[in-house]
Amino acid sequence: MSTEIKQKSFSEIIKGDTPVLVDFYADWCGPCKMMPPILKEVKGRLGDSINILKIDTERNPAAAIKYQVRGIPTLILFKKGKILWQQAGVVQANQLESIIKQKLSEYE
Repeated sequence: MSTEIKQKSFSEIIKGDTPVLVDFYADWCGPCKMMPPILKEVKGRLGDSINILKIDTERNPAAAIKYQVRGIPTLILFKKGKILWQQAGVVQANQLESIIKQKLSEYE
């Protein structure tokens, strides 16, 4: 039952007006450990214009399956519930910031 509540709040969050960058990861994944400082830097630059969530694929396999996460880390950018961009692997802060800005400008 708690999984349903999490799913509901997750789907509510990604359907909101604020864009959401979701980082699908696992604790055992080496490259995943590189993402937190990158995400922190991107959040620092973009501030309240974006929400950043981390989803543990081990604890939330249904979410990983739903969004076809085949490798981790996988980053997915949502706006109003729609996937604007998805990529597996580590993305550096500068590149990630420009991808987010580009995808959001295309969406507007």
